[in-house]
Formats: sequence, structure tokens, C-alpha cells
Amino acid sequence: MSADTFQHSHAAHCESGVMTNLLRHHGAKVSEPLVFGLSSALSFAYLPFIKLGGLPLVAYRMPPKAIIKALQKPFGIKFRFENFSTAEAGQRRLDALLQEQRVVGLQTSVYWLPYFPEDMRFHFNAHNLLVYGKEQDEYLISDPVAEDPVRCATADLNRARFAKGVLAPRGLLYYPESIARTEPRPETIVDAIKKTARIMHAPIPLFGVRGMRMLARRIERLDPAAENSGHFIGHVVRMQEEIGTGGGGFRFLYAAFLQEAADIIGRRALAELAEQLLAIGDDWRAFALASARMLRGRDPMEPPAIAALLRKQADAEEQFFRTLKHAVQ
Repeated sequence: MSADTFQHSHAAHCESGVMTNLLRHHGAKVSEPLVFGLSSALSFAYLPFIKLGGLPLVAYRMPPKAIIKALQKPFGIKFRFENFSTAEAGQRRLDALLQEQRVVGLQTSVYWLPYFPEDMRFHFNAHNLLVYGKEQDEYLISDPVAEDPVRCATADLNRARFAKGVLAPRGLLYYPESIARTEPRPETIVDAIKKTARIMHAPIPLFGVRGMRMLARRIERLDPAAENSGHFIGHVVRMQEEIGTGGGGFRFLYAAFLQEAADIIGRRALAELAEQLLAIGDDWRAFALASARMLRGRDPMEPPAIAALLRKQADAEEQFFRTLKHAVQ
């Protein structure tokens, strides 16, 4: 389809939003929750050896590009991924693809995108967006976290595409060369649900519910009087609530997927489980609120209390994903 026919749609999360808009542009009948669930993107990881601003990475979804790559099989997509050694080469390639009327996905740094308000910019190098055209020195951009399409000057987009640091995009662009199916088969939905359940019950202590418990132990040992303790807890909350849709938001998105999947594959139990996951998502928000109250001095700083809330989430998700796995056996 021509880029002239592209329709922008606001989304909850950048990567699932990009893939939803891109698949719709190519005729697929998908919602963002279906895209998120089919890619088995829901997860948890505590990675103390990967630092963001000197603090450990805490993730509530699978790594960047996982959603894009996981959707290749359900829709029979043949993707083209390209990186570049210089901004000039990356710009030339993007311009050439736009001349071919392609809609192109990019990985960028939020910090260097000028259409983001200054107080929302931070050094996160895995923000995805779509480019569907260019007029003079401005690219026409569908950023799924924006209500409407936006524009970005060439120099600014080049800077965002070639930012340095953790998860440096190296000018990554991607686009589908072909798409075989516009609707997923029911069995791919079942397989995706089973995969998510396996991820959340991963035997490695850094991932899934075990990762939550490991992080809880780390929080529990924090000195309540030390300034860096507040920085650590604040970082966990920021990773949950500000980067992407976070812990609660991702659970709400997956719950919507389960409701949709219940109709597609005829498993009403999934709709009932969706209600349970909504409650778990609410408790993630309560965890963030309790942490924020301590950080703002409204409640005493008590790291063991925060750790206890996190363990409660781990217990709830352990039971939930065990039940979910049995529901699709």
C-alpha cells in the first residue's frame, strides 16, 4: 500500500503501537492488545549487570525488537532490518525507501526527539516510531505515543537515530518485504499464551516471578537513611510507570489481549482470567503509589514494606500464569 494512505493511530506502547499501525497499513486486522499478546511480550526482568544511569535495568516486557521479531511467524512476515555506520548513510537509505512509498520503522532515542516535551525526554535509546513521508527538511512521523502525526527536522531525527549509550540504535530501520497473512491462526494465539506462561515461570532467578523476588531482596536490604536508597526505589518506579507503559500498563494490555483471545479461540476461561490480571495491574499501580509516597516524604521510608508489596505481586503472578497455562492445555 502507498504511504499516502497511511493512517496514524495512538497506542499505549511504542513497539506494539508501531507494529499495530504497520500491520494495519498492510491490511492486517489487528488491535494493539492482540499484537502485544501474540508476541509474548509480557515479562519481568531484574538485570543488575545492565546499568541505566548507574542503576540496574528493571524491565516489565521483553527486550527491544522482541515484539517486531515475534510477529514474523504469526503473520508470515519477511522483515528487512538495516543498521548503518554513519548518519549520512542512514539518512540516504531512509530517503530512498520513502521515495519507494514505503512506511519505515525506526529505533530512536527519546531524548533527541524535539516534539517530546522537555520534561518527558530521557536517555532511552529503544523508542520505536514510523516514518511515512518527507516534506522539504522534515520527516512525517507516526509516533504511536502521540495523539496525532508529528514532524521532525532531518538533523534532529539523525541525532535520535544515532544516539550513543545502552541500546544504541545504530540507525536501525526496518520494514516488511512481504506479509503472508492478515489474521493470526488460533493455534498461534495458544502458543503465544503458553510461551508467556513459560517466561513468567523461568527457572533463572533474574526473570519472571523469580526476578521479582530477587529484586525484593535487594530492596529489603536498602538503608532507609541513605540517599541512594531513594534513588534506587525511584528508579524501579520510573521503569514501571514512565518508560513504556510499565508494570501495571502492560498487565492491562495483556488482559485486553486475553479478552480478545477468548472470543477468537473460544476459551471463555481466558476472559475470566483477564479480570484477575486487571486486579494484578491495579496492585502494580498501588506498589508504585506506596513507593512514591515514601519518596516524597509523605510516609516513612521503609524498604522492607516496599519489598513485601513486590513479593505479593510475585505470588499473585506465579499463581495467575500457572492457571493461565492450564487454561490453554
